[in-house]
Amino acid sequence: MGASGYKDYFNVLGLQRDASTADVKDAFRKLARKFHPDLNSDDPMAEENFKEVNEAYEVLSDPAKRRKYEQFGQYWNQAGVMPGNGTGFDVDFGRYGNFDDFINELLGRFGGAQAASTGFPGGFSGSGGFPRSQARSPANLDAEVVVKISFKEAFRGAQRTLSVNEERVQVVIPKGIKTGSRLRLKGKGNSQPGTGRRGDLYLKLKVETHPIWHLDGDQLCAEFPVSLEELVLGAVVTVITPDGEVELTIPARTALGKSFRLKGKGWPSANGYGDLLLKTALKLPSSWTEKELELLQEIKSLRKEDPRASWLVDACL
Repeated sequence: MGASGYKDYFNVLGLQRDASTADVKDAFRKLARKFHPDLNSDDPMAEENFKEVNEAYEVLSDPAKRRKYEQFGQYWNQAGVMPGNGTGFDVDFGRYGNFDDFINELLGRFGGAQAASTGFPGGFSGSGGFPRSQARSPANLDAEVVVKISFKEAFRGAQRTLSVNEERVQVVIPKGIKTGSRLRLKGKGNSQPGTGRRGDLYLKLKVETHPIWHLDGDQLCAEFPVSLEELVLGAVVTVITPDGEVELTIPARTALGKSFRLKGKGWPSANGYGDLLLKTALKLPSSWTEKELELLQEIKSLRKEDPRASWLVDACL
């Protein structure tokens, strides 16, 4: 620095005056790593050099500040171009997890206003009331919000209209989507004032539970209630699936817990529909007539086989 207080920021970053924005960014990355105080604890000038590099990058990476700097030369600071708040550049080095986190924050911060870290200025809402979303870091303008959808919407697909920063956006939810899937809305994330940069918005989907159907990986499953007489005598029953009605034949003397596979009635995917797996579950009446109880008593009196015979033997230790 000369006696006038003028700093040649191009010289600080080791650049020619026709250096591009990319050149400025690359030079800053190298020098910031070189002079980072945590990496140069034995150099008493490291922190001072580090602040000077930050100051140079803040001015040269901002098109408006750079124009004033190049126009007014050593009088650039009288023209209102002061990095930061005019009081110097203070860094709390201890709050960063690693050096790359720190560099990424600076790159995002110097590219425009620090307001990029405040999330959507107008908030984020949709059909169902989505929460306000915030950018994960000043350098990362992407945002993520959890969107709940019904089991039916996940199975059949759907369209949602979302409101992002007072802009209405149509979102197509593909059929066969599952919890944890993410949809990307390009250029609908957080914006960085002064740079024109805008990140992407990611919708992280959560499929609401269903009282009957559930997914086990890619397998659509359910417990299928059957009566005692249907298990013993067999029956042809109507099954309501997510994709319509089908008939299912239950053979006589079907064991409780047996599973039936219905081809092409399962969860949709890019390759078509999978299979639906139904596991038989005994459904007893909530009340019995006198005649039913009389017949059950008769069956009991005729029963010769102990249902727990093998269990009693194998249970002994």
